[in-house]
Amino acid sequence: MRVTLFDYGAGNLHSLTKALATEEGVDVRVEESPARAVDTDVLVLPGVGAFGSAAARLAPGRDAMRSALEKGLPCLGICLGMQLLFDSSDEGEGAGLGYFAGRVTRLTSRRVPQIGWNQVEGDRTLSGAKLDTAYYAHSFVCRVEDTSVVTGWTTHEEDRFPAVVRRGRVVGVQFHPEKSSSSGVAFVRAFLREVAS
Repeated sequence: MRVTLFDYGAGNLHSLTKALATEEGVDVRVEESPARAVDTDVLVLPGVGAFGSAAARLAPGRDAMRSALEKGLPCLGICLGMQLLFDSSDEGEGAGLGYFAGRVTRLTSRRVPQIGWNQVEGDRTLSGAKLDTAYYAHSFVCRVEDTSVVTGWTTHEEDRFPAVVRRGRVVGVQFHPEKSSSSGVAFVRAFLREVAS
């Protein structure tokens, strides 16, 4: 299985590559071109960086990537990668993929960013790997127009927002599974197994 990380100049590709490679038969590659990144079995949008600069890197291949997702290309979007699956963000200019309807806004909590472990409420994303807690590091969150795509929630202080969204074979997570201990890696592996079948 070819798994491609779309590199939009963010960090943290090493630990994510390591987590993905724990699944047997997975060949992980990193691709800077959004148009070429969709020539793969599974696309991963990694999770560190700012929306504006990531959207600018995405722009030349945005339509190709959105089309590939609509046609069934499996995708895992992590933190900023999840936010790129939405329409737009208060964090910066540029368009996301618009695969999920909604906008990314700043956390309304007193303590921002949220950094550390927090619950994943009612996770029903993957049958083989239910997450109860996960590691978060973010200042912005996705506000969905259609709550039926939310498969897990979390709350930071009084702000409740999607921890996980899913439509078809595309999953977005606000947390960092690659930093969420063995249960986070199990979540990634369960996703890869499900989309491979």
